[in-house]
Amino acid sequence: MRIDAHQHFWKFDPVKDGWITNEMSVVRRDFFAKDLQPRLAENNFDGCVAVQADQSETETNFLLKLAQENDFIRGVVGWIDLQDKNINERLSHYRQFKVLKGFRHILQGEKERDFMLKPEFMNGIKALKDFDFTYDILVLPDQLQYIKIFVAAFPGQKFVIDHIAKPYIKDRKMDDWKRDIAAVAQYENVYCKISGLVTETEWRTWKEKDFAPYLDSVTEAFGIDRIMFGSDWPVCLLAASYKQVVDIVKNYFSSFTNAEQQKIFGTTAIQFYNL
Repeated sequence: MRIDAHQHFWKFDPVKDGWITNEMSVVRRDFFAKDLQPRLAENNFDGCVAVQADQSETETNFLLKLAQENDFIRGVVGWIDLQDKNINERLSHYRQFKVLKGFRHILQGEKERDFMLKPEFMNGIKALKDFDFTYDILVLPDQLQYIKIFVAAFPGQKFVIDHIAKPYIKDRKMDDWKRDIAAVAQYENVYCKISGLVTETEWRTWKEKDFAPYLDSVTEAFGIDRIMFGSDWPVCLLAASYKQVVDIVKNYFSSFTNAEQQKIFGTTAIQFYNL
């Protein structure tokens, strides 16, 4: 089974979705299941994991409703206030939804770059394991220095780094990112999504070879068993079509065995998210 491990849906609202600027006009509209399903079919995917784009339980409920109506949405990564004093009560509520697999917080946007180390936030992460929820780590390269400390505190928690931690591909800068991502990868409970590459470089002039050094690094660091493909649709449309995003990863791993390619394009996501 082939799974796109990272994509989004939204009903566009200029206030709620303020991160979608005017220069991102191609994605300043609604994106629903009917828009994605043909893309999945055309590229031989059987399903996807829908990931939150807004930090509210309203967003989580919106994605759960879409998943209920569309069985190709095999998993949902929602949002919950991990600093809530009643976090166990909220997690207990959401445990009833079998399609809800985990949660994410937009750490990359926090002014406090070590936000994830706040005791209240750490308390929320600690609670996730008791309910068998995963956690998606969305950070920028400057925050990776804190992620090693963060994941070390929770050896039994399943983590996945989104978008290979958004290296500075556009600027051809990778030394610090490579060192820090390798340090995080030493923790075997941490996985990595090969996603979000095209939006970290020149949106319309990128070449496939631009991504090779970064793909080399995460493949070496995490190994073939802890990496998974995600399209980051529709955000990827800023720089590439759905098929182009798939082809970047497919072409890079074309010399790997069929079994290894199956892990990247489905098996690992299925195991990680318990789809």
